[in-house]
Amino acid sequence: MGREYITITRQDRERIRRLKETKHLIAVGTTSVRSLETYALQEPEEETFYSEIFISPGFRFRMADKLITNFHLPESSLFILTAAFGGLELMKEAYRVAVESGYRFFSYGDAMFII
Repeated sequence: MGREYITITRQDRERIRRLKETKHLIAVGTTSVRSLETYALQEPEEETFYSEIFISPGFRFRMADKLITNFHLPESSLFILTAAFGGLELMKEAYRVAVESGYRFFSYGDAMFII
């Protein structure tokens, strides 16, 4: 998983703080998850920073409570991130159902909501 450039404005930081209080911080996409979790780990003072974290099963999520993302290619780093978030067995079952149902995978595929 490559390095990603992130911007979280002061205004957005306040919104994030308020959402965390309600436990309804929904990340839309894996880049959002990495951005939020890097922000939680590094607590950068600057609005712009880089994420280089690799999220895999066992990762302790501090920010994202729920995740909307598409069905990533199996064995990809993005699938590993979703397995860390939703649990490997649940993701395997979701992918089994997706294949049986003819869902589309990769960047322009169908989406899932992991709660």
